Amino acid sequence: MDRDEILLDCEERMDKAVSVLSDQLKGLRTGRANPGLVDSIRVDYYGSPTPLKQLANISVPEPQQIVIRPFDASAINEIAKAIQASDVGLAPNNDGKLVRLNIPPLSTERRKQLVSRVKEFAEEARVSIRNIRRDANKHADQSEKDKLFSEDERDDVKDKVQELTKKHEGLVNDAAAAKEKDIMDE
Repeated sequence: MDRDEILLDCEERMDKAVSVLSDQLKGLRTGRANPGLVDSIRVDYYGSPTPLKQLANISVPEPQQIVIRPFDASAINEIAKAIQASDVGLAPNNDGKLVRLNIPPLSTERRKQLVSRVKEFAEEARVSIRNIRRDANKHADQSEKDKLFSEDERDDVKDKVQELTKKHEGLVNDAAAAKEKDIMDE
């Protein structure tokens, strides 16, 4: 691999790790209604697990309520079952045309549990980023052994990889801190 390939691959994979963290954090409940809470729920629709956002319009008419309006009214019972079976911890109210989810306020204990989940997700993302750094450094070392790089070029690539690592770990830390603040400030 040449220098640009190593750095590009490293950056793309680190961006993906940060993106995965963002998606995980969207699914965590705060005291406010957020369509991201139910986006990832999969509904058994005609025998295949389908993401809820492909089956229904999800809106937040009030700060404490999510309304799910299915495109196909026959899927409403399956949607309610999927929400109950999921780990969001919300009870669906089904009136035959739409599903309402009332978001109760979080207890202090539950907030602390959610903050610890945020920290777990952030640590997983940081570990992933460090593993990507390790892989990129291995490629740089191998390229030097294969006489594609000089020692200086290898060290330069490793420095750039370290800069990418610091940048992406900063993004992870910022996202985690923002979510923790969001959870605790409600």
